Amino acid sequence: MFKSIRIKLTLYYSLVLLLALGIFGVAAYLYTGETLSENLNISLRSEVQWLREILEGRLKGERGKIRNFRKDLLNSVPQISDSTQPDEEQSEEQTEVWNKIYEHSLLNSKKQFIYIVDRRGRIFYRSFNLARDSLPSPPAIKPFEVKITESRIGNQEIRLAALDTRFYKIRVAYPEDELTEVLQNLFSIFLYLIPIVLILSVIGGYFLAKQSLKPVHDITLTAQEITATNLKKRIAITNPNDELGRLARTLNSMIARLEESFEQVKQFSMDASHELRTPLTILRGEIEVALQGTRTPASYKKILASLLDEVVRMTSIVEGLILLAKADSGMATLSRKPVNFDKLIEEITEDVIVLAEQKQISVAVEKIEPVIVLGDELRLRQMVLNLVDNAIKYTPEHGSIFISLTKANGTAKLTVRDTGIGIAEEELTKIFDRFYRVDKSRSRLPDGLGLGLSIAKWIAESHDGKIEAHSSLGVGSTFIVMLPAR
Repeated sequence: MFKSIRIKLTLYYSLVLLLALGIFGVAAYLYTGETLSENLNISLRSEVQWLREILEGRLKGERGKIRNFRKDLLNSVPQISDSTQPDEEQSEEQTEVWNKIYEHSLLNSKKQFIYIVDRRGRIFYRSFNLARDSLPSPPAIKPFEVKITESRIGNQEIRLAALDTRFYKIRVAYPEDELTEVLQNLFSIFLYLIPIVLILSVIGGYFLAKQSLKPVHDITLTAQEITATNLKKRIAITNPNDELGRLARTLNSMIARLEESFEQVKQFSMDASHELRTPLTILRGEIEVALQGTRTPASYKKILASLLDEVVRMTSIVEGLILLAKADSGMATLSRKPVNFDKLIEEITEDVIVLAEQKQISVAVEKIEPVIVLGDELRLRQMVLNLVDNAIKYTPEHGSIFISLTKANGTAKLTVRDTGIGIAEEELTKIFDRFYRVDKSRSRLPDGLGLGLSIAKWIAESHDGKIEAHSSLGVGSTFIVMLPAR
């Protein structure tokens, strides 16, 4: 099961999501705790400062009366009761101060503790929730500096803000159970939420992986249906622009090339069988004739000469096939060295003139420029001979063949032009195929193997060059070979 890409993607996705949620949860927990703690400190500090302003009488707006007001306030400390209301003997200003503090304690959180005493320990104010308890004083507190510490009232942990002046002490506290409860709730939320999200991610990830890999499954099924006898079938492409679409296009191209290769192999096998069957049939017939009765030496000599011609033909076919097979497999080697291509053309021209005279065909050299190419002289000679021999075969009597060699822009250009029967335009792309002949009536001639142009094309391309053909029916053909020149 774990070998499935779908399962692997789901697991990887879920693990990454779990890791991300874990990091997020820890970060959120720590950040929330730090933020709540900092906000509580700010709130306690603000509370202490507000109480100090109230006690200093700054709400009155007449700063000249602050000193007397503070003195009167200290001398009129009320008796602490459950209501913590000011006595009737206090002045209007003193009553306003106590009312402010009392009103503020009612509006503020009921869990907040407020405790105010003078320097002699007399209680100014004590919030209801303190009952008869007092808030502790932190150690080493500096005058007029608000100090925030953690302390305890009974079994309860509190956050305490303390301020000491020359006349009074202010203590404001808040239970830390509130912070702990919020953090515990947040932890519980993550504790229940993460498994739910993880389960949903596994289900959703598996579904998404299944949908994403469905084209791969379809490609696999289609590929399994394609065999050597069913190469015309192609893989359906749903989205040609994504990765799977490009993969399907690549596979279809590969299948098309395989189909073409299989067709070529099939055609090659049929053509090779046909080409070899003809000389073998002739050999068998000649031998059977020779075995029937007694013949004269001259008759046997004639039969042996015919057998030799067929053996030579078969040898040429086999040698051509071996050469092309080596070329296809990359085993054919070339001995490269500088070759005077113009001298080579002149030598070949002198040889083919004799062959052309047998059909009363004229061979003319239009232009030969000095050219040196780097290549295998034997293979280059074979290429030129194949082209000229092909021109002689398909040029009728009293025709003409023209040969030229020029050099331009570092390229040697060999042109072999004839006034032969020509090639139809639709057949120009096939003439370099093995055993392909334009003139089917010549398919049984001993010198017509159908491999010459295929070998010539391979030799040209193996020398980093190319070969082109241009032709018109009844006018003639032109073969152009372009090779890199030194």
